[in-house]
Amino acid sequence: MNILVTGGAGFIGSHLVEALLTDGHTITIIDDFNHYYDPQIKWLNVAGFQDKITLVEGDIRDAILVERTFTKGNFDTVIHLAARAGVRPSIQSPKLYFTTNIDGTFNLLDACRHHEVKDFIFASSSSVYGVNDKVPFAETDALIRTISPYAATKLAGEQICSNYAHLFGIRCMCLRFFTVYGPRQRPDLAISKFTERILAGQQIEQYGDGSTARDYTYVDDIVSGIIAALNYRESSFEIFNLGGSATTTLAELIQLVEAACEKKADIKIIGEQPGDVPKTFADVSKAHELLGYSPHTPIAEGVKKYVEWFKNFR
Repeated sequence: MNILVTGGAGFIGSHLVEALLTDGHTITIIDDFNHYYDPQIKWLNVAGFQDKITLVEGDIRDAILVERTFTKGNFDTVIHLAARAGVRPSIQSPKLYFTTNIDGTFNLLDACRHHEVKDFIFASSSSVYGVNDKVPFAETDALIRTISPYAATKLAGEQICSNYAHLFGIRCMCLRFFTVYGPRQRPDLAISKFTERILAGQQIEQYGDGSTARDYTYVDDIVSGIIAALNYRESSFEIFNLGGSATTTLAELIQLVEAACEKKADIKIIGEQPGDVPKTFADVSKAHELLGYSPHTPIAEGVKKYVEWFKNFR
């Protein structure tokens, strides 16, 4: 297929593009290489395959750029990973998140409508579940209240996808990612920060008492789920959880990073952060049944792989 991958120079996107190229697809990337973190990291992400793809450096908020890309591209499918990510930064800059994640998603779906692109995959987030007392989280759970602008934008993106699937026949698959980690992950994420600081002998910060828990998902498992959704043709609109289907507390995560680094952490305990949910835990039974999705990398193995990569990368 001829596939447009938005955010294809990022952490998940670059892994996905490598897998799609291996499968023989033709790939165009849109990425704005913004300064949320060092853009050079993204340029390194694409260095290994830049000569095999079409790279459009630009912002999905730019409707003219999006239109021009679709006019030239003649795409079969769009995999929309581009977004302003992160709960805490969204509280500081909500307008940036709303314009990028909502307006940008609209621009892409409307371009699909006018250029008759009939397949759209949207990267959503476990953040949409908010403070959900029912665990594990299932796609059928009532989503009453998000607690961060980032989460609100992802839930809005799902609803826009639902509209375009219903009104214009665009097959939309919304994938709720649960705390993705692995080689190339963003430097602001917990495993990245802990690894860098522990290896350097620097103090790390633990938010709260360490009891908050996340369903960590290794990037290879996420990529397999995206590709399975790409090949799923049984309905016009679906929402799938893609998670590791297990939970790890913050205190346990720090212990795993310590073990992988073979070094004890100097821990400073600080207050819990606004917008953070206490727990995430994916029910992946729907993805398993319909997509054949099955995560294969337990957190201890994944953290070890990440630390090994980090040492070589550094």
